[in-house]
Amino acid sequence: MRIDILTLFPAIFRGFLDESLVRLARERGIVEICLWDIRDHTDDKHRKVDDRPYGGGPGMVMMPGPVFAAAEAADAAAQPPARKLLLSPQGRTYTQALARELAAEPRLMLVCGRYEGFDERIPEGLGAEELSIGDYVLAGGEAAAMVVVESVVRLLPGAISDPESAALESFEDGSLDYPQYTRPPVFRGRAVPDVLLSGNHEAIRQWRAERARERTLARRPDLAAAGQAAPL
Repeated sequence: MRIDILTLFPAIFRGFLDESLVRLARERGIVEICLWDIRDHTDDKHRKVDDRPYGGGPGMVMMPGPVFAAAEAADAAAQPPARKLLLSPQGRTYTQALARELAAEPRLMLVCGRYEGFDERIPEGLGAEELSIGDYVLAGGEAAAMVVVESVVRLLPGAISDPESAALESFEDGSLDYPQYTRPPVFRGRAVPDVLLSGNHEAIRQWRAERARERTLARRPDLAAAGQAAPL
């Protein structure tokens, strides 16, 4: 997979791309991630990328010219054309199901917004989808882009050494994960449930399914109400 990231602040991504799972996936050739500075695609000496909104109002709006130029340069750098996603609080809410969908794409383009957002002609003209990681506002789309990158990359074949680990996590079956325990068996008076030490695999499976369903009902009743929680 190739992921192109368009941003006004490419340096924000350096540490993220050079550590942990994303770094390993890049080194193994599982994913190629390319950063594009939108300011490099302006046509004035001040490298202007934003202007005041027509009709008045506070703040500044990202101009279409530099974003289009950066997106077109990125698209021309490789094939096939990328599926384009604008990180915006006005977009479709990001979910694990969408992460799986994106992980099946050969190429993605993530465009990071700033200021008061994008000129409306950007999503319209680029044929891009707007994507939100939640109902809150950030200073820009860079942190959201990192969320998308990590959640997608970890689903790519070979990115995680144990594929079963990803398959059994929260949201993969519509439920939250069950409680996890490791050594020591007793810590500050709190013991690991006996069933997990029993060696009875069917009893452990049933216990985990029950605890996952209970946790989902208690913490995310919206998932249970939508019928997404896994049956016992």
